[in-house]
Amino acid sequence: MKKFKFVLLAFMTTMMAFSFTACSDDDDVEELTVTGVTVNPTSLELKEGTTGSLTATVAPSNAAVTSVTWSTSDENVATVDKGVVTAVAEGAATITVKTDDGGFTATCSVTVTKDAPAFDESKYHFDLFLTVGKHGGMSSQNKTVVNSIGKLTADIGTISIKGEGTELGEYSMESISKGKYYYQVPSSNDRFVKYQIKNNQVVEVASCPFKTNTYKVRSYTHAWLDDNTLVIMAASGDASKVLWSKLNADNMSIMEEGTLDIPLPVSEVEGEETKKFSTSGILTYNEKAGKLYYFYYGKNGVSGRGGKTTTKFYTAVLNPADLTKVEKITRNSLADEMAGSAYGELMQNCVMYDEEGNLYLAATVIKDDIEEGHLLRIKKGETDFDPDYDGYPNADGKLLTVQNLGNGKALAYARNDAAGTAIDSYSHYYSIIDLATGERTRLVFGGKELSYSGGRFSQRSVVFNEKAYIGVNTEADANAIIYIYDTKTGTVEKGAEVAGEFYFDMIRVVEND
Repeated sequence: MKKFKFVLLAFMTTMMAFSFTACSDDDDVEELTVTGVTVNPTSLELKEGTTGSLTATVAPSNAAVTSVTWSTSDENVATVDKGVVTAVAEGAATITVKTDDGGFTATCSVTVTKDAPAFDESKYHFDLFLTVGKHGGMSSQNKTVVNSIGKLTADIGTISIKGEGTELGEYSMESISKGKYYYQVPSSNDRFVKYQIKNNQVVEVASCPFKTNTYKVRSYTHAWLDDNTLVIMAASGDASKVLWSKLNADNMSIMEEGTLDIPLPVSEVEGEETKKFSTSGILTYNEKAGKLYYFYYGKNGVSGRGGKTTTKFYTAVLNPADLTKVEKITRNSLADEMAGSAYGELMQNCVMYDEEGNLYLAATVIKDDIEEGHLLRIKKGETDFDPDYDGYPNADGKLLTVQNLGNGKALAYARNDAAGTAIDSYSHYYSIIDLATGERTRLVFGGKELSYSGGRFSQRSVVFNEKAYIGVNTEADANAIIYIYDTKTGTVEKGAEVAGEFYFDMIRVVEND
């Protein structure tokens, strides 16, 4: 019996030792320590009273402690809070980021001036998206060609695309652009892609396979929360719910994803049933208000491209920090649909913000089967559209795109219904909108209105360094023509021409490598 007790005691002692050893091994698992830190950008030039953002990247990214501390060498020149630099007074300062683990540092040199730093146009170029054929975009079967051009002024002469541009291939024209890169879901519908147009070639930089949520080419909307954080949103395959994904555009990874908690709107059309959400809707981020706005409506899903509209459009107000919760849903009574709601703002600018942070949305009212344009506004700090505001009164057709020009003005691309309502009709024109009064002035050159331009699904204009560059195709001219509107003087000049039977679809400004 004593022997048995001794054996039992020895066995229990061994097991306890094993247990302690096992626990000790778990506790001794080595946690990754920080090996360094970088900051981007490494230099910053700001005007007094403005802000700029710095991004710290800790290596390795999966270190146990990735927190950092920010500091400035001179608070009288510039202050810093969580990477946001505020320019206080003229001078120079050094912003330092330091890792809490290891004490590694990186710096950014900040120069503060009394006036805005001179803008360096040489750091950017234009990408011209054109089609061989009258109409591009959406489901057009015509080939899309893109060509990179340093400038578009008249002194460069006539641009020859033949043999210079490149076909997009599996990529669609409808894409997201930011900095040097483009982002989209390609025709394979299997991933998010980050690519560049380099030396007139399409170069895939990185891609991110879908996880839970999946998206189709063209059929989604988006918003940037900052330079690296991108939110994608779209109705699901059967459009019965709205999906969202938050991406890190720097390393092309999915940060979060889920389903938007909004009910399917009840049909407002007698005899019709709402069966699906609008294909993508419009998503936009108001940085000054700190809110995401998602505009959407309901469709019957029976006929046509996804069915007929059965509701007015709605606004869902979201907190970008927690997309699992919807703060507010409001039915809009001022208009029927948003412009460009078939594919978000992948190609056309339907939403813009003025300097105060007021949101403007191009929208449509349908009267007797005719589309009538309206420009709606949500004041900064509010979540509902202003019932007393119409920035596009006495509409003479459909409002397609809007772009902020500054100083209370906007550039509008619209359709003149009297000249034709077909997709490819030469009935589309440009005008300047006074945002305070709604007064519109058609753009003219040489005493004549800018020629009508064929193509409804187009973003042929881009605002760059206080000028609007506008690509126009006419029935009369053999070449496509660039017109340049000076936002400061209000004058129009003729720029470069594009030789051959190419038709403008989109102009983008892109950072150089």
